[in-house]
Amino acid sequence: MPNHPPQNLTVATTGASGSIFLRQLLLALQRDQRVKTVNFIASDSALRVLAEELSLKGRSNLVGQILGISGGRSSSKNSLQKIKEQSNADIGANVASGSYPADAMIVIPCSVGTLARISNGVASNLIERAADVCLKEKRPLVLCVRETPLNKIHIRNLYRAADAGATIFPLIPAYYYRPTTLDDMAREFAYRVLSHVGLPQPSAFRWKG
Repeated sequence: MPNHPPQNLTVATTGASGSIFLRQLLLALQRDQRVKTVNFIASDSALRVLAEELSLKGRSNLVGQILGISGGRSSSKNSLQKIKEQSNADIGANVASGSYPADAMIVIPCSVGTLARISNGVASNLIERAADVCLKEKRPLVLCVRETPLNKIHIRNLYRAADAGATIFPLIPAYYYRPTTLDDMAREFAYRVLSHVGLPQPSAFRWKG
């Protein structure tokens, strides 16, 4: 993990179910003043899932729609400047290069298809290339994999990704703090992920025994 709280994060989302976890992660990053830049990438499959699970309409103002922020007001536009949307087709974007100072990358949710391509060194789009850069540069890469049941191919790919340096952070929420809503559950999971990359959140639940 970084020696300092990461200021520049890459966040990607793919075609697995669990868009509410992505929403809560982005909301937390938007609020966190330690974070200066978030490069956000959504795959084509993720756009379909986002539309189904968060009732998004089209691709315009994608980040604003995910966060529930209107893009019409200047105050809303200013609040969205930190999160910069990148095209998954743009293989020449900033995060595709090891010289770009990204501190860490989180893929949430991470489909097993994306896991397979990352774990086998395939870099045919920006999400896969950015993940490959994290591995080769020894930077934190967190894969919030969402699938069940797992077959042997999935399990082998989980091992390959972990062996290459990624953290496998399955999209499995906790229940011991007794969440009362889906947002509560998703928010605490997002906080756990952020704590893992060096961004502990002050309002996160902490077990006291």
